[in-house]
Amino acid sequence: MAKIKYDGVIEAVHYEPTGNIKWARAYIRHGSVFTDRVLLDREKLISDLRDGKRFYIGTRVESMGGVFQVTEPLRFLEDGNKTVISTTDKITDQDHLINVPVV
Repeated sequence: MAKIKYDGVIEAVHYEPTGNIKWARAYIRHGSVFTDRVLLDREKLISDLRDGKRFYIGTRVESMGGVFQVTEPLRFLEDGNKTVISTTDKITDQDHLINVPVV
């Protein structure tokens, strides 16, 4: 089995009216297994990304436990006072995740 190269998978997000992520529905890797769905608030997600953890956008493959179909990596971008979570390399006024279901 191939080694998993990410620490978490973001399945869906909920945005605040300002356009920033309020919380994300995710699976977190612990060794070789993943948690059930958990909710991560924006501060926890930023903290994990700053600590070097790698998150991808994706979905769990049905009936396959810890197997995921992942697409884009999450990026944490900082520019002065502005912090953005994005799937692109561009800093915008708000968090920007492409192809992620909004809850």
